[in-house]
Amino acid sequence: MIRLLAALVLLSGQAQAQQIDVKPCGDAERVDAIAEPWEQNIATYANGDIRLARLDMVEPAGGAWKLVVISPPRDELGFRQCRVIGADGIGFYDLDFAKRQTSYDPARGLTLTLPAQHYLPEDPEAGWYQLSLTINQQTGDITVQGAK
Repeated sequence: MIRLLAALVLLSGQAQAQQIDVKPCGDAERVDAIAEPWEQNIATYANGDIRLARLDMVEPAGGAWKLVVISPPRDELGFRQCRVIGADGIGFYDLDFAKRQTSYDPARGLTLTLPAQHYLPEDPEAGWYQLSLTINQQTGDITVQGAK
C-alpha cells in the first residue's frame, strides 16, 4: 500500500511538470495570431535582429498562448530562423509579456525571462512560473527553462 501511494505521489508530481517545446515555425502559427494590440505583444532586441511575438491561438483554451522567436543566424537568402515556444505540445495558459525582462551575456546570448502559466483545472489561478529562454545569435541555439 505504501509503495502504491508513493507511486501515485510520484506520478502526480510528474503530471504537474511541464514540457517546454521549441519547434520551427509552421503553417499553424499564422501572423494573424499575434495577440492584439501588436505594439504590446511584439518586442525587438539586438538592433532589430531578434524579434519576439506573443501569439493567441485561441484554442485550446488551456494552452492557447505561444511565443515566436525570429533570430539569427540568417540562411543563404538572408532570412532569420523562426521558432515557436509552447508547452506540453500545445501552448501556455498565459504569458505575461508585459513583465518580460532581458539580459545579455556575449558568451551565451540574449536571455528573456517572463511569467508563464500552465493550466491547472483544480485552480486556474495557480500554475505560474518563470519561463526563461536564451537566444544565441551565433549558433542559432534557443535554450528554454521553466522554474517555479
